[in-house]
Amino acid sequence: MSLELYYWDGLQGRGEFVRLALEEAGADYVEVARGNASEGLGTGAMMAVMKSKDEPYPPFAPPFLKDGDLVISQTANILFYLGPRLNLAPSVESLRYVANGLQLTIADVVTEAHDTHHPLASNLYYEDQKDAAKVRAHDFIDNRIPKFMKYFERVLKQNPAGDTFMVGDSLTYVDLSMFQLIDGLLYAFPRALKRFGEHYPRLAALHAAVKERPNIAAYLQSERRLAHNEACIFRHYPELDKAAA
Repeated sequence: MSLELYYWDGLQGRGEFVRLALEEAGADYVEVARGNASEGLGTGAMMAVMKSKDEPYPPFAPPFLKDGDLVISQTANILFYLGPRLNLAPSVESLRYVANGLQLTIADVVTEAHDTHHPLASNLYYEDQKDAAKVRAHDFIDNRIPKFMKYFERVLKQNPAGDTFMVGDSLTYVDLSMFQLIDGLLYAFPRALKRFGEHYPRLAALHAAVKERPNIAAYLQSERRLAHNEACIFRHYPELDKAAA
């Protein structure tokens, strides 16, 4: 039975972190919201699960994953479940909790990146909060990006198994998610991250290495990989970008 991934059609968003793991593993999965209603798929099918009065534990929001009768919500939780099944988790059980902690920290950065363009309210348009967004984005560039990236760079440096992977001595879903985080930030803030490779050489090397993996490279060139866009989490508004302090 195919795994079923539920996320908004037209967006990379938080669903992309799950897609990258599925694509790297060559997993058999269905992108439900992108399917046809005539086949029982589409956004309506996703909303039906979320609004179900029969599902004992309905998900609050996408992404969520169905594996048979099991419904798993929240990006980090989905990856914690998929990791061992897709051979994308550390083989040492104790390190799986380290991986989950790093994934949750990545989720923190994703939330802060979103809040650069929606600092006041998610229900307001960006145009209704542009002044506040500029303040928030510039603080994110000057203070938060360096704080997080210095931490992730240090994790790579101090990995006892070497500085190729975030956790352990082989690729995990955390490496794929770090690629996506960096890729999104490079799109949103190209001026601020112009010297990213100089400041964070290990992270830059990880981003490049993931991009060249055969399954990921094929996915990035396929129609399944949606382009970054200004309806998503990582948005490029030139007025929010600036050279790093």
